[in-house]
Amino acid sequence: MNEILTVFENPKAVITLAVLISAVCLFVSSALAPELTGLLSVALLMATGVLSPQKALAGFGSPALITLMGLFAVSAALFKSGALDRLRELIASESIRTPRRLIALLGLVVAPVSGVVPNTPVVASLLPVIEAWCVKRKLSPSRVLLPLSFATVLGGTLTLLGSSVNLLVSDISDQLGYGPFDLFTFTAIGIPIWLFGTAYMLLAPQSLLPDRGRISSEYGGSSDQTGYFTEVTIPSDSELVGHSLRNSRLQRRFDVDVLEIQRENERLLPPLADRIIQSGDRLLIRITRSDLLRLKQEHTVQLTKDLNTEKNFFLSNTDEGQQTVEVLLPAGSTLAGASLRELRFRQRHNATVLALRRGQQTVQERLGQAILREGDVLLLQAPRDSIRGLQDSNDLLVLDQFDNDLPTVTRKPIAIGIAIAMLILPSLTDLPLVASVLLAVIGMVWGGCLRPAEVQRSIRLDVILLLGSLSSFSVAMQNTGLADAFANILIFILKDLSTYSALLVIFLSTTIFTQFVSNAASVALLAPIAVQLAPSMGLPPLALLITVLFGASQSFLTPMGYQTNLMVFGPGRYQFLDVTRYGAGLTILMTFLVPGLILLKYGIY
Repeated sequence: MNEILTVFENPKAVITLAVLISAVCLFVSSALAPELTGLLSVALLMATGVLSPQKALAGFGSPALITLMGLFAVSAALFKSGALDRLRELIASESIRTPRRLIALLGLVVAPVSGVVPNTPVVASLLPVIEAWCVKRKLSPSRVLLPLSFATVLGGTLTLLGSSVNLLVSDISDQLGYGPFDLFTFTAIGIPIWLFGTAYMLLAPQSLLPDRGRISSEYGGSSDQTGYFTEVTIPSDSELVGHSLRNSRLQRRFDVDVLEIQRENERLLPPLADRIIQSGDRLLIRITRSDLLRLKQEHTVQLTKDLNTEKNFFLSNTDEGQQTVEVLLPAGSTLAGASLRELRFRQRHNATVLALRRGQQTVQERLGQAILREGDVLLLQAPRDSIRGLQDSNDLLVLDQFDNDLPTVTRKPIAIGIAIAMLILPSLTDLPLVASVLLAVIGMVWGGCLRPAEVQRSIRLDVILLLGSLSSFSVAMQNTGLADAFANILIFILKDLSTYSALLVIFLSTTIFTQFVSNAASVALLAPIAVQLAPSMGLPPLALLITVLFGASQSFLTPMGYQTNLMVFGPGRYQFLDVTRYGAGLTILMTFLVPGLILLKYGIY
């Protein structure tokens, strides 16, 4: 313990610890975007002299990060070329009739795809397909969307390319002097995890997946139970003026719940059935998508207002070129934390927000004043060209897809061939993985699968900034002795445990930690500590790094534990504990399984 106290006599160690604690607080509170938290941390480490600019910023030029940037472009080319259209067709086929069959398809087919394609675009692509499947089968999306997320998480640990976290751990391993990972370094562990995880999803009681209501078949993508939140204004010539809500039959005609009436500076709260409707009243309502679009065709209410200018903005069903689509705010969206009015959303995106959907939660604010959150679903009306622009945005995921926007089949063989070559060449030759990925990007452009401008748009800048900055934590903890100090504490705690039990504790600790901060941050903070335990446990450092990697990747307990969980949370209308209930058994299974597989791989029984 004296050695530990000695470390804290080093001013740089104290500064590093303070930066780490501050970063964790910011990650947990979401007071600052994760990538900004990472940039702030690396700036403070440089400003205080803990790290030189060369060491602090080395992560931005690492092969792992360049590989990830190229992989974003390759993935975009695969989707735009229609290389994965066969998978979409398989989901929509007549052979997939029940939720269990769909879950089997997700686990056995979609998961392996996520081993070579980042899971976020996989989920984004399949969300509207599965929602359409739910409409056809008259089932609630909540019965199948969590398995979609979990399947991609399981598949993401099959190869180095399956997740950005995998590449970050590879980069940390290289910086710590243990060398980067190969493409299939942990595949021998990932395959049993994938198979056991798929078996769990197939055998788990269906009651663990709640029924949160079906989707309207007339206008796919909306809830018949919870619906959207929006506001309407009563014009002076409306037939509703002078009638009570009860007698107006508004609720029965459109299946609408009136949550609040705003009358000048007065807020009228439920019960509202006997309230007399007056001209100029603003009603905060909950309504299904189908009824909302029907209401738009009526002239009894003014559906929305221009949220930026406060001038009346009448929506017409005959607006030339106007389309109605759903968009999702993914994890990391820069729009989260601000209102539509603050964002000047309509001017910024040339799209009008008709309504907002937020899982099972009730939105009590006016539409323009509601603070957007990750996982929110917005119903937009916009010209077709504007919607195509939204498809290239990292802040919004378009859940509807135009038929004529689907890529031509002529590019599929080219894209698939290039992707296969990208995977095979590093395994059969001395070609570095980063070179193979960059060559694949060039091949996709030359082959017509991707336009040069789309290469830039495909790169997730928020992910790049986060991963590039977080790698500095590992270097700082190693240089200041903090990693050794924390490792000595863990050695003291784990000294009486077997190797298996110690690995189990490390895995479970990482899994729990990653539920509160991003999995990338968990890896950056815990990996340098874990490798210091290797000598005392009789394991190679690589084994400890893989333990942390899998612990940070098995995020099955909370919506914010992994980005794909958050992506399906809103469309599935899940509640927080729904994710915990379904994922608890899988987490327990992985907690006991992963340490055993790691020991088996390294010949320790």
